[in-house]
Amino acid sequence: MAAFLGVAFLLALMASPVMAAPKSKLWPRWSAHDPASMQVIGHEDWTRLLQAYTRPSDDGVVRFDYAGLAAGDRAALDGYIARLTTVSVSGLNRGEQLAYWINLYNALTVQVVLDDYPVSSILKISISPGFFSIGPWGKKLVSIEGEEVSLDDIEHRILRPIWRDPRIHYAVNCASIGCPNLMDTAYTADRVEALLEANAIAYVNHPRGAELRGGALTVSSIYDWFQEDFGGSETGVLAHLRQYARPELARDLKLVIDIDSYDYDWSLNEAGS
Repeated sequence: MAAFLGVAFLLALMASPVMAAPKSKLWPRWSAHDPASMQVIGHEDWTRLLQAYTRPSDDGVVRFDYAGLAAGDRAALDGYIARLTTVSVSGLNRGEQLAYWINLYNALTVQVVLDDYPVSSILKISISPGFFSIGPWGKKLVSIEGEEVSLDDIEHRILRPIWRDPRIHYAVNCASIGCPNLMDTAYTADRVEALLEANAIAYVNHPRGAELRGGALTVSSIYDWFQEDFGGSETGVLAHLRQYARPELARDLKLVIDIDSYDYDWSLNEAGS
């Protein structure tokens, strides 16, 4: 009986979409930067792929055409990632670094999905180390400046602790319907601020971000998992939502004093879904 309950618990855990979000914890190795650096990293190959394969939908969710990716473009994606791994990122200025890490994260995510495609959810790509781990985020995927780096490293040990900007969550894409949209252009140092702001506004004002149902507020689970980045409380989350809300949502949020529920759709953001 005990063995049966153990197996049942494991199966339930594996099927559950609930995740324990990693904390923001700086990897000091990546703190170095050169404010005087004028080096510019080209991301044109990534922009071309995004413009060719992202698919805006009537529901406001941008999907990616994984099934339609041509062999030559898969090679171009792999080549772009390989080129990024040769960059001496520690010698870049902060703007170039921010664009670099965001683009690398998103390109790696697309690559990981393609490696296992067809797949219904990124959660099913269980390549992270550890018996109870799910998804691909913990696996070391590339080597940069001699360091093996995972998606978790990029998001939680580099981007979040160095920039301390909640809009990072609107930039890194986890290949899911519930995630902020994968934009149709690469982030670049000269446009990163505008793109972060645009994606924040788009997500907050989409039902995935915040939606009032019968007077009850449902928001993305992102605001639960990473509440520490949004003021550390529901009050902080509400203040963040109000900051980016368009007039209609802003009016409705004036009457809201707490969050009723959290929601997230882990279905793959594939074109045609």
